[in-house]
Amino acid sequence: MYEFDKRIVMTLDGGGTNFVFSAIQEHQEIVKSIHLPSNGHDLNLCLESIFLGFAKVKEQLSSEPVAISFAFPGPADYANGIIGELQNLKAFRQPIALGPILEEKFGIPVFINNDGNLYALGEALGGFLPEINKRLEAAENPKRYKNLLALTLGTGFGSGFINDGKLVWGDNGCAANIWAYRHKKFENCITEESVGAAAIKRLYAEFSGDFESQLTPKDIFDVADGKKNGDQKAAQQAFAELGEEAGNVIAHAISIIDGLVVIGGGISGAAKFFMPSLIREVNSQIRKLNGDCFPRLEMKAYNLEDDIELNEFIAPNQQYIEVLGSVKKALYDSSKRIGIAITKLGTSRAIALGAYTFALNKLDENKSF
Repeated sequence: MYEFDKRIVMTLDGGGTNFVFSAIQEHQEIVKSIHLPSNGHDLNLCLESIFLGFAKVKEQLSSEPVAISFAFPGPADYANGIIGELQNLKAFRQPIALGPILEEKFGIPVFINNDGNLYALGEALGGFLPEINKRLEAAENPKRYKNLLALTLGTGFGSGFINDGKLVWGDNGCAANIWAYRHKKFENCITEESVGAAAIKRLYAEFSGDFESQLTPKDIFDVADGKKNGDQKAAQQAFAELGEEAGNVIAHAISIIDGLVVIGGGISGAAKFFMPSLIREVNSQIRKLNGDCFPRLEMKAYNLEDDIELNEFIAPNQQYIEVLGSVKKALYDSSKRIGIAITKLGTSRAIALGAYTFALNKLDENKSF
């Protein structure tokens, strides 16, 4: 959809720390992206960053854009372009009509959505979902996937859900917001307490006993990797704890969604330290009151970052069984599988692609009235 559309949409990946501005045409980025600090602590400075970023993108364009479309973290009234009560951007602790402000400033329609939703849409259109289906086709495996749970591990814990190729928005724009699921180990806490940048710093401090250091999640990754001085065991344990809690949430969500899972965000680069515990948790067992154990999910989860598991996941597993009373045979797939992988498209790229498609779809919907 829209691969050959000549319309240009300016985009923004609005994170809690940094803003990344770009422009998309025909599913391709057509400008050099602009990176600016979010200045999320101050509303005026934050708005200045947004105005400047889009102005710099527009200077690079050879023709006028038809819309602005971008992602912002956290809950808001996205349908009406109202941002408010964001935890990661203190400037937006009260409702701000950001969409209408930008429409006045640039004179074109503005569409805002949750970053997890747009990330999911981008991965479904030009990232993980089509990539896996191409691999299945190449392996002569008739299985095709249509559903996708997309997660971002960054400043916080973002998510989005694609059902049969369509973004699930929800009646209140809250579908697939799994960051506030109940924590596995701390009953009255949200899952984001152990999934995200702040969680990694907290977990490392608790496991190491070092509450004074100012290590960033990247520093803690380097400690875990043996490239920086520190408590290596505690660093590895911090990422493993993140993986276990993320896996717990994935297991809950995927039992409803039943599809592939793709993980992006800055912390996804530490996959080698959190994926083993994540996969182990998703594939764990649960009990009945009588003590009987059975798999937590009907589907087996595969770590698609592992070549052996990837090849096993892609390999055909169908067989023909006889139809009683007939000479015909029916195709039977006895293996229920889901795959979990780290983004190859890149989080910002996927969000930009999702924002582009979302905007054009909304513009075309409005034409029909």
